[in-house]
Amino acid sequence: MTDLTTQQTDASVEAFIDAVPDERRRADSRAVLALMREVTGLAPAMWGPSIVGFGRYHYKYASGHEGDAPLAGFSPRKASLTLYIIAGFDTYEDLLRRLGKHETGKACLYIDRLEDVDQDVLRQLVRASFDHMRATNT
Repeated sequence: MTDLTTQQTDASVEAFIDAVPDERRRADSRAVLALMREVTGLAPAMWGPSIVGFGRYHYKYASGHEGDAPLAGFSPRKASLTLYIIAGFDTYEDLLRRLGKHETGKACLYIDRLEDVDQDVLRQLVRASFDHMRATNT
């Protein structure tokens, strides 16, 4: 089995965000950090070298692969600010329609600029996913 690179570390979240080279992405990261702190009520932690996560859940796949991951998180990637909506998007079509400019992957929400999305809708989306993950994984 391969080593998991996305494990919780003791690295400083603040130092990580302070080191984001793009000023706008750094400011957006600070805003998402505050939003996720408020929504989750949890302190952030670094997961691997580039993910800020909140909370923890354990997963195990049918293949036998298992590990821990954050219940919610984000990463200030070069191409976009990536929020991890771990519950996926199947039940959040209405929120996504109202969110604003974004793209999605399986459990990733990609935002170029935080100002392009409705902050209240983003908060609702993060809360819905976080609450779902906490209810189904504890």
